[in-house]
Amino acid sequence: MRHGRTPISSFSSPLLKNPSIQLGNILLIASLAKTLLESGTRNLDPNSIPLSEPLVLHILRKNSLEPSKKLDFFNWCRSFKPNFKHSAVTYSHIFRTLCRSGFVEEVPNLLFLMKEDGVLVDSSTFKLLLDAFIRSGKFDTALEILDYMEESGACLNASVYDSVLVALARKGQVGLALSMFCKLLEACNGNDNGNSVVSSLPGSVAINELLVALKKADMRAEFKQIFDKLREKKDFELDTCGYNICIHTFGCWGDLAASLSLFKEMKQKEKSSSSCSFGPDLCTYNSLIHILCSVGKVKDALIVWEELKVSGHEPDVFTYRILIQGCSKSYKINDAMKIFSEMQYNGFAPDTVVYNSLLNGLFKARKLMEACQLFEKMVQDGVRASCWTYNIMIDGLFRNGRAEAAYTLFCDLKKKGQFVDGVTYSIVVLQLCREGQLEEALQLVEEMEDRGFLVDLVTITSLLVGFYKQGRWDWTERLMKHIRGGNLVPNVLKWKANMEALMKNPPKNRKDYTPLFPSRGDFSEIRSYAGQAMGNNVDSKDCDEKDQKMPFIETDQWSSSPYMDQLANQVKSTEHSSRLFSLRRGQRVKEKGIGSFDVDMVNTFLSIFLAKGKLSLACKLFEVFTDMGVDPVSYTYNSIMSSFVKKGYISEAWGVLNEMDEKVCPTDVATYNLIIQGLGKMGRADIASSILEKLMKQGGYLDLVMYNTLINALGKAGYINEASKLFEQMRSSGINPDVISYNTLIEVHTKAGQLKDAYRYLKMMLDAGCSPNHVTDTILDNLGKEIDKLRLQKASIVCADNNNGDDS
Repeated sequence: MRHGRTPISSFSSPLLKNPSIQLGNILLIASLAKTLLESGTRNLDPNSIPLSEPLVLHILRKNSLEPSKKLDFFNWCRSFKPNFKHSAVTYSHIFRTLCRSGFVEEVPNLLFLMKEDGVLVDSSTFKLLLDAFIRSGKFDTALEILDYMEESGACLNASVYDSVLVALARKGQVGLALSMFCKLLEACNGNDNGNSVVSSLPGSVAINELLVALKKADMRAEFKQIFDKLREKKDFELDTCGYNICIHTFGCWGDLAASLSLFKEMKQKEKSSSSCSFGPDLCTYNSLIHILCSVGKVKDALIVWEELKVSGHEPDVFTYRILIQGCSKSYKINDAMKIFSEMQYNGFAPDTVVYNSLLNGLFKARKLMEACQLFEKMVQDGVRASCWTYNIMIDGLFRNGRAEAAYTLFCDLKKKGQFVDGVTYSIVVLQLCREGQLEEALQLVEEMEDRGFLVDLVTITSLLVGFYKQGRWDWTERLMKHIRGGNLVPNVLKWKANMEALMKNPPKNRKDYTPLFPSRGDFSEIRSYAGQAMGNNVDSKDCDEKDQKMPFIETDQWSSSPYMDQLANQVKSTEHSSRLFSLRRGQRVKEKGIGSFDVDMVNTFLSIFLAKGKLSLACKLFEVFTDMGVDPVSYTYNSIMSSFVKKGYISEAWGVLNEMDEKVCPTDVATYNLIIQGLGKMGRADIASSILEKLMKQGGYLDLVMYNTLINALGKAGYINEASKLFEQMRSSGINPDVISYNTLIEVHTKAGQLKDAYRYLKMMLDAGCSPNHVTDTILDNLGKEIDKLRLQKASIVCADNNNGDDS
């Protein structure tokens, strides 16, 4: 193809108005476009085409040409015209064409050519390239482009780095985002030998996204490092969103002091600033309420919630959900139902999560009828029940003595083929193992495999415990036949074999006769320990006096959150939630993958050994694996301490409690149950009562087991009135007593000779629909004997009086 040569000036000068020249240009462009469309660049004659920037731009802007044809023409211009160089505008246009069409793999080669031409595109084009590579997931190439931009001396604005940081953080490339941010931070601090192309930090949006990504990735050390470095920079200030992120993150990681101090800082900035950009918002209060609930301070969270409603902020659905979950977990079921009613009254529709929390709380509080009625309401309101809802129902029915109803529901769900998962099967397998029906449990595991559900460590652990209780270790081989998929069962059996070998020949890491749990002090110092565990230095002699003498702190009388301000002012810089009461009870199996496998198996075999009364073997297991680097958890310590208390080894139990505190394990309900049992065996029920009073003042809670434990300790120590008051407190808090509660009260009143009260509790038990058990029968036999004895005494007194009357 040959054309007459058109002067280059005709394309480069917009001032020329010659119609013939304009027509020639139009025809040339049309001819070039047609040739490229039909045969590409192979039929182009470089000697007959007057290349210029306007001509190239006209071709690149042709919508009829495919992006690949445009790229071929762009490269042809440079190849066949050695002296011809593309301009920054041309490079910018081809980059935009490639990014929009998805041909980003061609960009690196063009960048190399651009560098050879000594051309530099503008910052917006570079940002377009970065965004394109980030969208396509090619983060390494995006960073290489960023390095190229910095080396070439491009004038970069902060938005370039902001977009990259935000994209990397949202895509889960936290490591790359962190390294880039640290590099920018060094550049801003002047540590890059003056080669920096930026002089300021990325914007608050990018920094907030990075902090959120670090929190989601649980990179605690890195989060704290970035937070500290940002705080050192005088020209940087967290915005409200940044404060909320840090408050929530530190609170979730247990640093209550940091969260409250940041809230205090927000309030101070709000007071000193003319704008409202630094003040706490609804998200701030939601985060603080969530943190207080998670560290066991539900009572404080409820007060902050009441404060929130008069502070100018209206609670939203998340506020209600957080509080209902916190109250349900802490046995404040009456408060949970009250908040639930208020939520509906204010026009918020409870979702499945809210109903699940309430159902779980009601079942835990032994409110079976109320839980079933709530489930019916959930269905009537059109709220879709989830698989987790039915799991709560089945587990709750089992735990409330309605095994037949639970199993019937399970079978119905299986027939429907929905709302059944591996957790559902695990719940039923656990119940069958408790009832000793191991054959049925194994059949259910086989069915579980056939349906494609994962047989997890929780299910296998339940079977192992059941095998041991019935002395059927040989049945572990049957697990291999029932569970065909995965390596979990072989790993468990291998771990068991290694454990048995280690127990026979344990490594000698400790000196002989060294106590496993060295005792420091005495169990009578428990009041002081309880005060420290709840974040207070409580002296065992005058703890009540110190409760009344609160330090004077100047408060703002115009503050919209005086109670929250008081919490922030009183918090200690060293306070950590690990030393507070935890809402989460320690569990034998956490099922957190390979990272918790060792401690899960240690907890399982501790349970097995201790259930058989083999305390020395359990201690040996604990010693061997802690020496090997396995970190115990709350359940581990609680298990050991429970056996020490039951066998009367109170000083050893105190040693376990001290080590538990040093290892930064949070105390939970089970821990305090054991403390009460130990004090009861020592005959110090008075101290036990004051400890639990202190616990509740600090936001802790009592569950049904703890109430029963304390009622038993007080009753056997002769504090009958106190035990009766505690029983009424349990009922008023929303917890329905169980058969153990009634049995204990009937027994202690019978032994104290208060037979009318004993009979009153028996009648109360029957009226509540609580079924007696074999222990009740024994207690009632004793009650009958005492009643007969009393009648005999009364009859003998009457006879004596009659005889005296006859004599007179």
